[in-house]
Amino acid sequence: MEAVALIIILGVAIFALLGMTGVRVVQQYEHGIVFRFGRVRRGDQLRSGAVRRPGLTMIIPIAERMQKVNQQTVTMGVPAQDGITQDNVSVRVDAVVYFRVIDPVKAIVNVQNYGYAVSQVAQTSLRSVIGQADMQELLGEREKINLKLRGIIDEITQDPWGILIERVEIKDVSLPEGMKRSMARQAEAERERRARIITADGEFQASKRLAAAAEIMSQDPAALQLRMLQTVVEVSAEKNSTLVMPLPVEILRFFDKMSGGTPKADTNDEKPSLGLGDRLAKVEEELAKAAAEQPAALEPPDVVPPVIGLDTPTPKSTTQDPPEPPSL
Repeated sequence: MEAVALIIILGVAIFALLGMTGVRVVQQYEHGIVFRFGRVRRGDQLRSGAVRRPGLTMIIPIAERMQKVNQQTVTMGVPAQDGITQDNVSVRVDAVVYFRVIDPVKAIVNVQNYGYAVSQVAQTSLRSVIGQADMQELLGEREKINLKLRGIIDEITQDPWGILIERVEIKDVSLPEGMKRSMARQAEAERERRARIITADGEFQASKRLAAAAEIMSQDPAALQLRMLQTVVEVSAEKNSTLVMPLPVEILRFFDKMSGGTPKADTNDEKPSLGLGDRLAKVEEELAKAAAEQPAALEPPDVVPPVIGLDTPTPKSTTQDPPEPPSL
């Protein structure tokens, strides 16, 4: 009896030991793949217990083996790849790939070390995309390149390996130093061109406003005098400056009248009021005409005395020349 009891106790202990070795814990982010004598029955995986869900599970010691598969999203950096773009520019591009396992059986059975396999596929696909794109696309159309690269990698990995490529991002595009300097000069020239256009546009608008102001002030001589006095006050604020007072406009008009210039008739009362666009057009026309006549208007013509012999007959001299001495 003692021998039988000892055998029973020994069998229970062995059974408990084997049961304890067959206990497994699957984490929430994992799936367990059970191999029975090295084989996974694909046709009936869930019913036969080939794929174990998270939690506490049991396997048959010695007959079964369980391998855990992480189903979290994995972030994997792709080493920088050298390539030549479609427009013959040497670049160096690196990227990052986000992927996760959607079929743990395929990820374990169909490929050895699926992480390394995805890394190699990403590198070769990145070099292929660099050769098919030009430099402008790599620099300015990153989203288009990312989608194209994701499609290439996902086509290779999803169905055969059970791995889903969630996202692919290009991190950096390194250009040669000569190309960087050329692009910097191009950008600087473009900014200088825009600055000159803006400056010219500002000067054009300012000239329009000045022309309109000059036309309004020209209708009243007092306004011109007030503007001149205001300019004198602004200039005299500088203590180190020498102020030279110009001649009043009335004196220039006086010399113009004395030189025989015909004063223009004041027809402002008879002309109808013009709009701003017509007024600006008129001011531009008058300024162009005044620019052509400015030397003759500012410099009064010299009074030239009448030349004897041109319009009137030359008077005869009343004095007689002295007689020549007789020749010996």
